[in-house]
Amino acid sequence: MGPLASLSQILSGVAFAGFAGTLLWLSARPRARMAALMPSFGWLVAAAAAMTLWCAATLAFGPGAPEALVATALRNAAMLAWLGATFWNARAPMSRPLRLIQRMLVTFCLVALALGGAVWLRAGGFPPEWAAPGLAVVAMLTASGGLLLVDSGVRHGSAGLRMPLLAVAGGFAMLWAYELNIQLIGALTGERADTLILLLPAVALLVLPVFVVAAMDVGRERMRLSRTAATRTILLIGGAGYLILIALAGAVARLVGGDYAELAQSLSLIVALGTGGLLLASARARAWLSVTISKHFFEHRYDYRAEWMRFTATLARAGNEDTDGGLYRRVAKALAELTGSPGAMLMLPDAQGDYRVADRWHWDSAAGTEAEMPLRSAFMLQETGHIVDLDAVRRGGPAVPGAADPAIPDWLTADARAWVVVPVLHFQRMIAIVVLHRPAPSRALDWEDLDVLRIAGRQAASYLAESQSQAALSEAKRFDEFNRRFAFIMHDIKNLASQLALLARNAERHADKPEFRADMVETLKLSAGRLSDLLARLSPREKGRSADAAPTPVEPLLDAVAAQMRPRRIVSVGCATRLAAWADADAVRQIVEHLVTNAIDASPDGAPVQLLAAREGGRVRIDILDQGSGMSRAFIESELFKPFVSTKEGGFGLGAFEALGLAQAMGGGIDVASEPGKGSRFTLWLPEAGAGGRNDDWMRAA
Repeated sequence: MGPLASLSQILSGVAFAGFAGTLLWLSARPRARMAALMPSFGWLVAAAAAMTLWCAATLAFGPGAPEALVATALRNAAMLAWLGATFWNARAPMSRPLRLIQRMLVTFCLVALALGGAVWLRAGGFPPEWAAPGLAVVAMLTASGGLLLVDSGVRHGSAGLRMPLLAVAGGFAMLWAYELNIQLIGALTGERADTLILLLPAVALLVLPVFVVAAMDVGRERMRLSRTAATRTILLIGGAGYLILIALAGAVARLVGGDYAELAQSLSLIVALGTGGLLLASARARAWLSVTISKHFFEHRYDYRAEWMRFTATLARAGNEDTDGGLYRRVAKALAELTGSPGAMLMLPDAQGDYRVADRWHWDSAAGTEAEMPLRSAFMLQETGHIVDLDAVRRGGPAVPGAADPAIPDWLTADARAWVVVPVLHFQRMIAIVVLHRPAPSRALDWEDLDVLRIAGRQAASYLAESQSQAALSEAKRFDEFNRRFAFIMHDIKNLASQLALLARNAERHADKPEFRADMVETLKLSAGRLSDLLARLSPREKGRSADAAPTPVEPLLDAVAAQMRPRRIVSVGCATRLAAWADADAVRQIVEHLVTNAIDASPDGAPVQLLAAREGGRVRIDILDQGSGMSRAFIESELFKPFVSTKEGGFGLGAFEALGLAQAMGGGIDVASEPGKGSRFTLWLPEAGAGGRNDDWMRAA
């Protein structure tokens, strides 16, 4: 057995194992569901079984043996039946000539199978002197008719069938064409093409994948080659064609003789190196190849899945600003890469509404420095959403169909590099304008380019709108912070003004009393200090209250607040001995002053207000009690601590909100217990100094 025969036997074994496994896998799939999705699924299983038997015969007896030819007849009958069931149905029946050809071919196969089986059973083998030629004739007729049926079936059903089913028909055609080639060579030369016959198992292996792909594709959309696979396939076909040309050139050179062989080798080497170098070095050549493949080998120019993944990845990338640029540059780059443009400019509106260049991607920065898109032109693009083909404008056409005059400025049409103007719209509001560089090679825009750029522009607009909204929100937050601080200042100034006004009224009656003058001086000092503190708090660099926390004796602080409120109301104070809070003294005093002021305002004249302080659970508890009008539970839960909500006429509604914020900043809080008509109790909770190891030394010293 020669090396080629050994290789043929190995390939036969591999083909038999592959088809046997495929047959078992197909048989294990749910028959009812598969038949509903592919009516010809049963014939596909039958064809796989016949291919398995044929591979077993080639493994046992050899590809050219009469036994293998009998198995070939069975295989061909199953393949013909699958073709008829797949490409023709009751709605689109097969023509009468084709139906006659199919029935005749199936009859030949079945007769050959029956006679071959009878001879085998009767004689225990085939007399090769007469069996092989007869079976070969049947195989040649079947292969010829099968190719005719494949051609007719593909043309008949390609518009409505999935690509894998067409691939199965193509696999059958490849096998029949190869066998027909073998039979024709034998008929013309009078000798068997043993080399080609021994390679039949290799052709069978090439048919195997289409069975698997066809069964896997049932119920899914049409399957197509990716652009990468298609491009590589074209390159491989080109390489194979190049090798064939070299072989033909060598054969011609041998026939002619002389030095033509050396010349042919030199020319082929020059052509190979030149073609490879051109593709590697020239972006224009690569672009031309890509466009050619897209035009002639794909239903659509764009691989939408791959392009959209790349587009969104470019927009979302936040890398080095020096290399990747900001969002504006990434938007220009993403739109340019969609159409193969080598560069792009992005224009944004200025204060007057005109659009000026804000960023560039691979576009000369010196070009268009003073360029602008007038407001009138931008308004036309915004209203129509039209993508402008600048080549059409240069030929004299309108920039926007239906417009009275071209809306594109002269500097843009004068720049031959400018190719397309894409308005980037967000809810009919134009966020930006992108100008794309002319690709290499240049081509005309079509409907697919326009659709892709339109939807990509809207997607990019959402990114730009979000970025602009974030910037506006950040600026609004800064203004809001300033306004919030100013509102708190106004609230405290109002309280100070009320206190000073009360002091002025009492001065008219009690100015001659020494004790009143002493209280007045102390009150003025406190007010001046409060005003200085308010100015410091207005600064955006104000430190947080928690940073000033320190051990704070509670009783002196409560006594000071009571003394301050004495001109308005007598406030009684009760405090546990040596009680201290871990807090900012000014913040605690501000909270207590506000709560006591509210208690006085809510109470009738002469009603008592109490300040009580004690330890509870490792915390300091300060209660402010009044016998005022009280509050409902709904008001406490939903409105009391909200800013700008007040029950006082002319009130700012910020005191309780600010008091709660100060308490929480020090690690404390405020509780409220109140009922309408029964008064209120506000409880300020603060961390106790010395609790949990805080300032134990200070507590011992105290």
